[in-house]
Amino acid sequence: MRLTKLGHACWRLEKDGSRLVIDPGAFSGEGLLDGADAVLITHEHWDHLDADLLRAAGPDLEIWTCQAVADQLGEIPAKVQVVRDGDTFATAGFGVKVIGEWHALNHPDVPVVQNVGFLVDEEVFYPGDALTAPGVEVPTLLVPTNAPWLKLGEMVDYLRDVRPARAYSTHDGLVNEFGQKLIDSWLGMEAEKQKADMRRVPVGDSVDLG
Repeated sequence: MRLTKLGHACWRLEKDGSRLVIDPGAFSGEGLLDGADAVLITHEHWDHLDADLLRAAGPDLEIWTCQAVADQLGEIPAKVQVVRDGDTFATAGFGVKVIGEWHALNHPDVPVVQNVGFLVDEEVFYPGDALTAPGVEVPTLLVPTNAPWLKLGEMVDYLRDVRPARAYSTHDGLVNEFGQKLIDSWLGMEAEKQKADMRRVPVGDSVDLG
C-alpha cells in the first residue's frame, strides 16, 4: 500500500489499482481526486472539505463521512454515506473502521463539531482534528502537528500514547519553512526516543507500507 501526502491535511492511499483519498480540503492543491475511487472526510472545516470539488465529482465516487458533512453536501452526484464511531465498512478494496466523534476544543466560544477518524486496513489511522485514542494497535499514524487547538507537547504525548511504528506529520500546511524545521526537530527527537519512523513527508512524496 502506498501513502502519498497531497497537501496540508490531505492524503492518498493506493492499493491494487484502487485509490482512496482522505480530507481533500480547499487549499491542499490541485488534482486531489484524480483517479480516486472513494473519499473519506473527517469533518466539515474547509481545510478538510472542499464541497465544490466533491459536488463536481461523478456518480461513481463513494464519499464516507459524518452526518454534519453529509448535510452540507446535500444532494450531489457522488454517493454519500454517513458513518459514526464504531462503524466498519469496505470501500474501493480498503477496510475501514471509524474511531472518534468530536473535533478537539479550539476555545469555549467556538462550537465543537463532529469529527470521525478512520483506521484503514488496520494500518493507517487518521484522527482528523483530534487526538483520539484509537484503542487498538496503530502501525502508521497521521499525526496532527500544527493547529489552533494543538501544542507540540500534546503531539508528543499523543505519539507516546499511541506508540506507532511510523508517524507522519499532517495538518501542517499553515507553517512556513521555520515552522517546518521546528516540526521536523520535535518529530526527530521523538523518533529517536521511540526508535520509530516519525517525520514530515513533503507534499507529493510517498511512503510504501507493508
